[in-house]
Amino acid sequence: MSMLLATEEDMAMRTTLDFSPLFRTGIGFDRVFDVLETASRIQPVDNWPPYDIIRVGEDAYRIVMAVAGFDRDELTLTDRPNLLIVSGAKRDPAADSESLYLHKGIAERTFERRFELADHVKVANASLDKGLLTIDLRREIPEALKPRRIEIRSDGPVAAKAHAQIEAPMAA
Repeated sequence: MSMLLATEEDMAMRTTLDFSPLFRTGIGFDRVFDVLETASRIQPVDNWPPYDIIRVGEDAYRIVMAVAGFDRDELTLTDRPNLLIVSGAKRDPAADSESLYLHKGIAERTFERRFELADHVKVANASLDKGLLTIDLRREIPEALKPRRIEIRSDGPVAAKAHAQIEAPMAA
């Protein structure tokens, strides 16, 4: 039995990735390493609420989350740098104390979903319709960071004249 546990521990240790060699040669990739490190950690699988991530254009994405039973004011979207947090919490259930559920299959539990966003990806808008929360995301690269073409100047005749003289003029 202890042999089996040791083997499982060894396997867990082998799945941990060490990014330290990359820190020696990569400059400015701290954010990428942080995302990879977070993704490599074993986290419990929580499939609620279900959601889809859709690419709707070259720089446009959409998250569609099934939040049946939640009102607009019971949902919170928080847009932080490189992170979108979607959370939901039902109002006080005591307000609905007159009802007696014979079967309760619609999950109305509190939740929090975190989505890592790439640089310059921002929430464009969000809407709630028929139990589906739709969040539109757009990558907006600032003008200063977009590639730009550099014009190559020609010095033209001025440069040609300056180089035409090979010898110094003779003194008379």
